[in-house]
Amino acid sequence: MTEEELKAIRKAARKAKRIATEHASELHDLVEDRLPAAYRELPAITEATIKACEAWEKAEAELKKAEEEAA
Repeated sequence: MTEEELKAIRKAARKAKRIATEHASELHDLVEDRLPAAYRELPAITEATIKACEAWEKAEAELKKAEEEAA
């Protein structure tokens, strides 16, 4: 694996973490500031947060594997 490929995988993992964090923040804001009135928004925001966290988890696993192979 080249250094450029490893750099791209690191960048993808950082991006996935940022997106997951943004979704988690949106969920937090809903729970803290808008419930119970906005309870109908919970399923969509929760599902998006779960998907973003799963994508981050996958990206982290790929990064770990790539770093191990590069070592």
